[in-house]
Amino acid sequence: MLQTTTPQEILGFVCHDRVTGFQGVALGYVTYLSGCNQVLLVPSVTSEGKLGESHWFDVQRLTVIATETRLELDNFGTPGCDAPAPKR
Repeated sequence: MLQTTTPQEILGFVCHDRVTGFQGVALGYVTYLSGCNQVLLVPSVTSEGKLGESHWFDVQRLTVIATETRLELDNFGTPGCDAPAPKR
């Protein structure tokens, strides 16, 4: 079970949802006033080469898969502020 829930400690890691079995890279983190923090998991490409659908999960349901290397991106030159926000 995930002991800490800060974005810096989960973003970029492969996570597993204990309820559904869904697995993906933690690409987004949102904090709600109600305290129900959620993480956006993006799955791997399917065997047919298609992108899977991303889903939001409550952070307390997730387990970080420690055997996987953390994904790190260098967005210094292209921070994405000119692109629209992702839609669900």
